[in-house]
Amino acid sequence: MNSLTACRPGARRLVVIPAFNEADTVGGVVRAARMAAHADVLVINDGSTDATAQEARDAGARVLSPPVQLGAWGATQTGLRYAVRHGYRQVVSMDGDGQHDAANLPMLFAALDGVTADVVIGACEARLSPARRLAWGWFRLLSGLPVRDLTSGLRAYGPHAIEVLASARASLLEYQDLGVLMLAADHGLTLREVPATMSPRQSGVSRIFSSWPTVARYMVATSVLCLARMGKSRGRRTP
Repeated sequence: MNSLTACRPGARRLVVIPAFNEADTVGGVVRAARMAAHADVLVINDGSTDATAQEARDAGARVLSPPVQLGAWGATQTGLRYAVRHGYRQVVSMDGDGQHDAANLPMLFAALDGVTADVVIGACEARLSPARRLAWGWFRLLSGLPVRDLTSGLRAYGPHAIEVLASARASLLEYQDLGVLMLAADHGLTLREVPATMSPRQSGVSRIFSSWPTVARYMVATSVLCLARMGKSRGRRTP
């Protein structure tokens, strides 16, 4: 399958992979995702300066390369908008660095089919350090979200979630974790976590945890976001 026919318009399921300078791993991730999920694969090449785009195409993915770097959530939202335009009803997002095990994909798609949840999060608490657990406890307290693994990029979105999160009101959210989940809950979408397996990052660095200044900026910005949205989340539903 070549890159021009990798995504079939009207197909039910799509795997979206935001990727930034992940030429060493993205090909293997695409191949594993196609084999495990029997779904179309779309890679959002988010400003890479290496061979990420070509490696993804060679592995059988459709590749979109936005003219400006969008960040993790902006790239994911581009994939959701592609899904809306081409009639996909379910989307799973996963990282291109090899952390997310493609064997989780059938479970995530099945969770959308089998329960009344709009967003299903592949959670792996074992990867969280004590410091991260403390931070996530703080953010859960501020946000009221019934989610433990707040930063997992391994997520499944049903049709209602795709519609909400592909819209303009979901744009310009800098972080894909709390901002997106809070917006989803504010629109009455149900959130659910399922256990997932993850591996250590094979290449690159975390966009959030790459340095202490970056971590500090994330903590401050996310705390402000939570405080700004306090009181707007009444009536959230949980399965």
